[in-house]
Amino acid sequence: MLIALDAMGGDHAPAEIVAGALLARNELGIEIALVGPREIIAAELARHGETPTGIEIIHASEAIAMDEHPAQAVRSKRDASINVAMGMVKRGVASSFVSAGNTGAVMASALMTLGRVHGIERPALGTIAPYTETGVLVLDVGANADVKPNYLVQFAQMGSVYAERVMGVRNPRVALLNIGGEETKGSELMQDVHGRLSKANINFVGNIEGGEVHNGRADVVVTDGFTGNVAVKVTEGAADFIFHELRGALTSKLRYKLAALVLKPALLQLREKMDPGTYGGVPLLGVNGVVIIAHGASDARAVRNALHAANEAASSGMLDAIRSLAKR
Repeated sequence: MLIALDAMGGDHAPAEIVAGALLARNELGIEIALVGPREIIAAELARHGETPTGIEIIHASEAIAMDEHPAQAVRSKRDASINVAMGMVKRGVASSFVSAGNTGAVMASALMTLGRVHGIERPALGTIAPYTETGVLVLDVGANADVKPNYLVQFAQMGSVYAERVMGVRNPRVALLNIGGEETKGSELMQDVHGRLSKANINFVGNIEGGEVHNGRADVVVTDGFTGNVAVKVTEGAADFIFHELRGALTSKLRYKLAALVLKPALLQLREKMDPGTYGGVPLLGVNGVVIIAHGASDARAVRNALHAANEAASSGMLDAIRSLAKR
């Protein structure tokens, strides 16, 4: 299955994007269409000294920068790499789409080009938190700052499908992020959603507090986009702070430096687990196609892993399962 990859999206595009595509092709056998200015992509491929089979170039004359207004850029730059690649998914030429570019632009292009799955009221952006062996899917983390009860129910249903089909979690446990474990806790909205999720056809395990998400009690955690985005960024910031302080402590004295040499393999393993690039990219669920959004700072390894996630999502039947879900 061909994956359309936005060659111009991300802080390190196109060099790391092209390098990641080569890794995915060579290590995973994934067929990839690099979308962007033909001459720029060809030059990057030439730097690697090969013209590999299984990688093609699809020309797009424009690119959307990370700091551009998403919707305006998507409308005005019809030949932008994001739009051209998304069109390939729309036409069925590509099985899925991957970009490390402007997240808002990817979401806007997906809605304008692919549209929503019939019956799904709002798409949801997920992220994978590295708290279990398979990870914990948290959604929404930015697509919907304001929500209605039924949006959150659909997020939970779509998240359950993704966790089962793509992450390989059997009968995934779904929890609602709240300020307390009891069903009477939280706002009127959250109490309403709790009641609806209790009756939904999912493995709902109740409310979960922010300090419990890491303990493995849930495989999918559902919240609104505002709360989810803040929670994820606070967690990422705390992780960066801890690693920064740990690095400073381990280099402050000679004997600590010697101990750090012994601990280095374990510390690198921990860093790898906490790195968003390990999980590659996150899904935009509810649009009528497979869309994976990678971190803006993605390097070649992260791009390779995002392509792997897209390939798994496209081949798993996840999209058809969400379409069937919306018909119930």
